[in-house]
Amino acid sequence: MKGRGRRTFRVGIAVAVAVGGFALSAALSAATGVIVKSAHVAALGTVVVNASGLTLYHDSSEAKGTIKCTGACATLWPPLLIAAGAKPSAELGVKAALLGTIKRPGGKVQITYNGMPLYLYSGDTKAGEANGEGVGGVWFAVATSGSIVKASTGSSAPASNESSNSSSGSTSGSSSSSTGSTSSSSSTGSTSSSSSSTGTGSTGGVPGSNETSTDCAVNPGADGCM
Repeated sequence: MKGRGRRTFRVGIAVAVAVGGFALSAALSAATGVIVKSAHVAALGTVVVNASGLTLYHDSSEAKGTIKCTGACATLWPPLLIAAGAKPSAELGVKAALLGTIKRPGGKVQITYNGMPLYLYSGDTKAGEANGEGVGGVWFAVATSGSIVKASTGSSAPASNESSNSSSGSTSGSSSSSTGSTSSSSSTGSTSSSSSSTGTGSTGGVPGSNETSTDCAVNPGADGCM
């Protein structure tokens, strides 16, 4: 009976250690908080993404240490939040020294990279997309070096939304002879057309990459938005 009691005691200790270890592991995971890593995105190169591989953006109208994207803007561009007291975890090329946090209006804590508050874009639905790149002329992905990334030609950066197509033609003819002259000037005409688009190019309420609206939800740093 004594031997059985010792075995039961040992089993109890082993279970307690296992449970304690699991609890400690869970606590460490909670303390680690949100994972920030890097991934290659077409036309942008290697950029900072969240744990699911979704591209992270920064509003370049936000000076370091400030938050402008709130309200409707924060619905369109969800901030990358973390629990108070937790620290973001750097993986896959992200520099841990550049990760930080900032308190948002209202008290929630947002993750920053090189001092720049990070946001997701509601128009991105899977890893590898960067539909928010260049939107409003202020939203850009973030490189692992800690600078914003402006897409090269052919990327999703917004165009000027202006297009003009004009055509003009003129024909003239003249004929003269020694005995007289006959001149004819054919009609000189021009046809021009210009079209401009200032629409949001949105589908389902989500602006496309050619967004140039001064809607404060897209560009909180625009005139009249503060």
